[in-house]
Amino acid sequence: QVQLVESGGGLVQAGDSLRLSCAASGRTFSYSGMGWFRQAPGKEREFVASIDWNAMRTYYGDSVKGRFTISRDNTKNTVYLQMNSLKPEDTAVYYCAEAARGIATMTEGEYHYWGQGTQVTVSS
Repeated sequence: QVQLVESGGGLVQAGDSLRLSCAASGRTFSYSGMGWFRQAPGKEREFVASIDWNAMRTYYGDSVKGRFTISRDNTKNTVYLQMNSLKPEDTAVYYCAEAARGIATMTEGEYHYWGQGTQVTVSS
């Protein structure tokens, strides 16, 4: 069984930066694609970023391109989301997820393990 634990969320001001981390247990991390999603109050869960198993390919949601960067360290079983130039509309609960395959994917259905989420709040 895989467990994903997110950390690094918090309350920041617009323009600030945060780095989220997601630590994974289990033996599958090193050959699994990983993703970050977010859900704001009253909205559907939204794709943020994904990375393939060896960090050769990444995808980003349109709303975060150029501001967020996903990365991973397979030696630490951890995936990161560096968030720069944060905006109030980035306020959401951020979830990391592990894909069933080694690819980077924007499709929620490709992910079979999910973390509990970490709150990010950006004040104006």
